[in-house]
Amino acid sequence: MSRFQVKKVAVLGAGVMGAQIAAHLVNVKVPVVLFDLPAKEGPKNGIVTKAIEGLKKLKPAPLGVADDAALIEQANYEEHMHLLKECDLVIEAIAERMDWKLDLYTKIAPYVAKHAIVASNTSGLSITKLSEALPESIKPRFCGIHFFNPPRYMTLVELINTPTTAPEVLDQLEAFVTSGLGKGVVRAHDTPNFVANRVGIAGMLSTMKEVENFGLTFDVVDDLTGKKLGRASSGTFRTADVVGLDTMAHVIKTLQDNLDEKSDPFYGSFETPAVLKKLLELGHLGQKAKAGFYKKVGRDVLRFDLQAEEYVPGGQKADEVYGRMLKKPAAQRLQLLRNAEGAQGQFLWAILRNSFHYAAVHLSTIADNARDVDQAMRWGFGMKQGPFELWQEAGWLEVAKMIQEDIDAGKALCKAPLPEWVFKGPVAEAGGVHTAQGSWSASAQKFVARRALPVYAKQHFPEKLLGESLPDFKTAGKTLHEDDGIRLWTLDEAEDRPSGSGIVIASIKTKMHAISPDVAEGLAMAVDIAEKDYAGVVIWSGDEPFSAGADLQAMLPAFMVAGVSAIEGAEQELQNTMLRIRYANVPVVSAIRGLALGGGCELAVHSARRVVHMESYIGLVEVGVGLVPGAGGLTYIARRAAENAATSTGKDILPFLTEGFTAAAMAKVGTSALESRKLGYLLESDVIVPHKDELLYVALNEAKAMANGGWRAPHKRLFPVAGRSGIATIKGSLVNMKDGGFISQHDFHIASLIAEVVCGGDVDAGTLVSEEYLMTLERKAFCALIEHPKTQERILGMLSTGKPVRN
Repeated sequence: MSRFQVKKVAVLGAGVMGAQIAAHLVNVKVPVVLFDLPAKEGPKNGIVTKAIEGLKKLKPAPLGVADDAALIEQANYEEHMHLLKECDLVIEAIAERMDWKLDLYTKIAPYVAKHAIVASNTSGLSITKLSEALPESIKPRFCGIHFFNPPRYMTLVELINTPTTAPEVLDQLEAFVTSGLGKGVVRAHDTPNFVANRVGIAGMLSTMKEVENFGLTFDVVDDLTGKKLGRASSGTFRTADVVGLDTMAHVIKTLQDNLDEKSDPFYGSFETPAVLKKLLELGHLGQKAKAGFYKKVGRDVLRFDLQAEEYVPGGQKADEVYGRMLKKPAAQRLQLLRNAEGAQGQFLWAILRNSFHYAAVHLSTIADNARDVDQAMRWGFGMKQGPFELWQEAGWLEVAKMIQEDIDAGKALCKAPLPEWVFKGPVAEAGGVHTAQGSWSASAQKFVARRALPVYAKQHFPEKLLGESLPDFKTAGKTLHEDDGIRLWTLDEAEDRPSGSGIVIASIKTKMHAISPDVAEGLAMAVDIAEKDYAGVVIWSGDEPFSAGADLQAMLPAFMVAGVSAIEGAEQELQNTMLRIRYANVPVVSAIRGLALGGGCELAVHSARRVVHMESYIGLVEVGVGLVPGAGGLTYIARRAAENAATSTGKDILPFLTEGFTAAAMAKVGTSALESRKLGYLLESDVIVPHKDELLYVALNEAKAMANGGWRAPHKRLFPVAGRSGIATIKGSLVNMKDGGFISQHDFHIASLIAEVVCGGDVDAGTLVSEEYLMTLERKAFCALIEHPKTQERILGMLSTGKPVRN
């Protein structure tokens, strides 16, 4: 079978989801054409044009770089149907109307390429019924593809086959969605609302019902059902506002219209809640209407009161005792909640019991196995654990007995008993649904392993569920050195490994992967080990972030005892580590995921190459704590400006310096890997990876390829700087900002010091300087600031509250 290549994608429907799916395709370099109806007035592509313009304003941003909206090709069904013939994948994302979708399929069928996959992004309509409008030649290439909103950020994509979908089509699409789009794929059965929305919306309805039962307010419930419960920080009702109450009502209606008490014993709890009906009646559709369960008035957040039919002051928090209960081990936590006397504790037990009950009863019909349910709830609803994971962790049979007792006592949502497999057979004997052999399939009555598609070979350490026996990056491979700050190890363990082959992996272990003196020493050791016996180094950790920066807290005790001289020594050691990495005799690759701030950014830019997950946020943010970048960040900005100026016909360095200076002085952070590249922290030669779990695989291959290609460290060169004239120009702009009230006096002082470093200090324009010279200026500025009272206020404020102090 030839490889399925996606050279171009068509998205049909420029609504909220269709436009955002197109935007994400652009993010990952997939050419896309976005279709919609021809506009009745003005240009025929007017509807699509308006949707694409809207992408630039949406928050959170669907595009990695707003200007990339121009890369979405515009089309309409009247003039451009021939463009479908160029597309390898056609994603239909029009409104959730069966008749509209079927009519569109009839129209596009003659234009679909013979090899193309056609997929519907429906959130719950029957994929099998949709396929009936297609000719026989397309049916084997048709399936469901359900993205979650917002598609750039949400990991989950559900794939749904019909009885006529060719198995290889789903395999091909899964490979593309996983590696090409960076998503986590769950294969769902063709049942109403599939897996995540079936379990998740049933859970939200259960929560609303129990809120009525226990008389709780929305703000208290959101406090209980957010981070404290291991779920999305927005909780229940704020999440509903973000999703849109009309969207939620539509998904509920899909359950109501396509299920009954025979097909779903929980059907009685699917009635649209009275408060949701009232909000819809009032046109309060959530965040997009600026009013839903909550409404923001000035700085105040009000909550809707159903009895009063108006908004009342919100912000009430849950009782602290339940926050403490939720930090207990799982078994103890559930026992405490079940036996709680207060309404909040009883409510929490009720919604957890209901989620366990619902998932167990429906496992055999909605999903192939329990792993798919738990992954769907993690990836689609932001849960740290799926329902089966939590149940298993708390003690499978003990919790099962508690659930069944509540069912028998009439406390549950319905009388349906837990399935027999819960209490008897392999699951009961194993103590849960997730085991080393695989996860439980209630339909097949056996444990099933993960799909072994070739695409998953690129995931050395895939995200694993409780009970699975997948490798753990913290213990995998051969350890070469380990201490409290860092682990140096390798996956190239063979005893007969030739010297000079294989890659050393450096995994930072500190909180937020902060770069302490011990970590810096460990990174230098990684280079030493690699130069002696390996081919390269990859700096990677299996969890986020890459690094939140230098460990200020670790420096403070030395500062208190020995003063600024201790800080200067530590800074110089850190700078030396950065130069050691830059001029190492083996390639050093930084594999970045999440935050790479301050020292983390400096570590990245001094590496030979960067392999970066799409959702990485890179920047020099030291001004937030009243400091300047002190580990080579400003030196990098000056050097890159000189290198870029050298490719220009002009001799003035300042124009090439402006963006780097502004990024550092304003603590700009790239809101994606793509924007980080625009800020200059990534180069065109750096690799952006859509899937977080493929990052290590790609980074190791990059390091090996560089070594095999005869990689050598760059020459140490002197380079020109902008000098005192550049400093004067920048300071002129800063004075205007200060006088206009845009920056404080201390901000002005810090920015002036940054200007002095990146321009090379009190020298003529064009003077040639070394990296070491500029790093000396960096240290001097850094140490002067750390003694400044206003900087100390900012540092202590950040360490105590985690929030920047403006002074």
